[in-house]
Amino acid sequence: MKSKAWIAGLLALGALLAAVTASGAHTGSTARQATSTTLVSDIAAARTATAKYVTNLALAKANGYGIITKMIPNMGYHFMNPKISGFDPSQPPILVYEHNGSHWQLGAVEWVFPKKPAVAPVPGATYGAFGAGCHYADGTYVPAETQSACPAKAPGSGAKLGFWHPNLVTLHLWVWYPNPSGIFSGTNPLVGTFNAG
Repeated sequence: MKSKAWIAGLLALGALLAAVTASGAHTGSTARQATSTTLVSDIAAARTATAKYVTNLALAKANGYGIITKMIPNMGYHFMNPKISGFDPSQPPILVYEHNGSHWQLGAVEWVFPKKPAVAPVPGATYGAFGAGCHYADGTYVPAETQSACPAKAPGSGAKLGFWHPNLVTLHLWVWYPNPSGIFSGTNPLVGTFNAG
């Protein structure tokens, strides 16, 4: 298992270096160097903080991360720590995992915002969106414009309602799985093989 994590780490590093290079492709060398240095530092902080979770979902759960979505195609299962807020590369509130049989692999870390930040928290950041909805204890997600529209229990499973949120802006960092769509992309075509869960 450690060798798989090592290989995934090397592949992710290659993707990160490509992203760093691309992030400064249209700027002068001084600006590119500053952007690259900051981005690399932020990525390193995220990787250092989450290395212990790469193939250890049980530890992530023990440290407060609970499931908030089942598999979102070309993305993954989302686990959130509700005690973490704000933006800090070394404290991502959401971990995005891929699942295959009994194995879990951390692919990305994520932050959410009520609106697009006026200043990018990570140099070159691009954003995604996540619609308003209800999250249940088993990871079921039901789109809903208001909290009052949330079913009392998850359809199909009867799981307890966890929380509702309005429309959100998302920021992903694919620090543990290579993503040809870019380190900030909300989706990753290489994890499509895990879509069935």
